[in-house]
Amino acid sequence: MNRYRYLLRKIGWSVFTILFVLILNFFLFRILPGDPARALVKDPRMKAEAREALRIRFGLDKPVINCFETLTPLKLGDCRVNPLDTQFFIYIKNLFQGELGVSYKTNRPVADILMERLWNTILLIGAGQILSIVVGVAFGVFAAWKARTAIDYGALITGLVAWSLPTFWLGIILLFWGSNHGFPIGGKATPGASTYPLFFQIGDVARHMVLPTLTYIIVFMGEYMLVMRSSLLDVLAEDYILTAKAKGLSNFQILKDHALKNAMLPIVTIIAINLGFTVAGVIQIESVFSWPGLGGAIFEAVESRDYPVLQGTFLLIAVSVILANLLADLTYSYLDPRVQSE
Repeated sequence: MNRYRYLLRKIGWSVFTILFVLILNFFLFRILPGDPARALVKDPRMKAEAREALRIRFGLDKPVINCFETLTPLKLGDCRVNPLDTQFFIYIKNLFQGELGVSYKTNRPVADILMERLWNTILLIGAGQILSIVVGVAFGVFAAWKARTAIDYGALITGLVAWSLPTFWLGIILLFWGSNHGFPIGGKATPGASTYPLFFQIGDVARHMVLPTLTYIIVFMGEYMLVMRSSLLDVLAEDYILTAKAKGLSNFQILKDHALKNAMLPIVTIIAINLGFTVAGVIQIESVFSWPGLGGAIFEAVESRDYPVLQGTFLLIAVSVILANLLADLTYSYLDPRVQSE
C-alpha cells in the first residue's frame, strides 16, 4: 500500500506543478520590454494604424487579464471587458483544446513549429546523452576501481575540467577546430542534400552532428564520471563489500553483483533529471552550431517577441523537466524501497 500512496503523491505534485507552470508561462514573457508589433516589422516608417492592425490580428489589443492592462489607452468608463475575452482566458481555453496558438513571425501553428524543431533536438541530445552516459559511467567505474592511483587522479582532473567548461566556449573552440579538419560547421544538412540517395542523406546529417554531439559529450561526461566515481567509492567502503571479499568472490563478481547496483542510484537520478534539462540546455550548442532545434526557435522568438512560440517552448521544456523528475523519483523508489517508507 505504501507504494501506491507514494505514486499517487508524486503524480499529484507533478500535476499541481504543471498547472502552476501553465499560469506562470503566460505572464513570464509578457513582462519582457518591447512591443511585438514593432519587433515583427522593424520599419520606422510603419504607421500606427498598421501596428494596431497587427495587434488586433494576433489578439494583442485585448487586455492581458483585466481591462486596464490592454496595450491601447482606456478611459475609466470604458472598463467593460468580458473576463472571458482577455488574453489570459483565451490562452487557457486554447491550451485545454490542444492549441498553442499561431506564431507572430511565421504565421504557422506553434505546435507544427515545435514538433519540427523537437525531433532535431531529440536527435542531437539522444546521441549525446547515450554516449556521455556510457563514456562517463565507464570512466567513473574504472577510476573508482583504480582509486588513489595515477589513473584515478588523471580521470578526476579530466572530469573536473570537462564539467567546468562553459558550453558555448567549448562549442566555439570545436567550431574553429572542425572548420580546419573538414567538418561542417553549421546547420543540419548540406543545401541540396535532399536530392541525394537516403544513405548519403543519413551520412550528411551524421557529419553535421559530429561537432555539436562532441560538445555535448565532453560537457556531460565529466558530470557522470565524477558522480559515478564518488558513488562507487562510497559503496566499495561498505561492510558488505568486505564480506563479499571474505567469501572469496572475484573482483568482477563483487563489482557486478554487489557494488554497481547501489552505486547507480545517484546516476539514475541525474540521468532522469538531465533528460529534462538538456532539452533547454542545448540552446547554447544549437546557437553555436546553427542547429535547427528548440534552442534556435527560442533564440529567434526572443528577438521577435514571438509570445506564442516562447510560451510553447517554455511549456514543453517545463513539462519535460517535471516528468523527468517524476521518472527519477519512481525509478529511485524502485531501486531503493527505503525511499517509499521515508
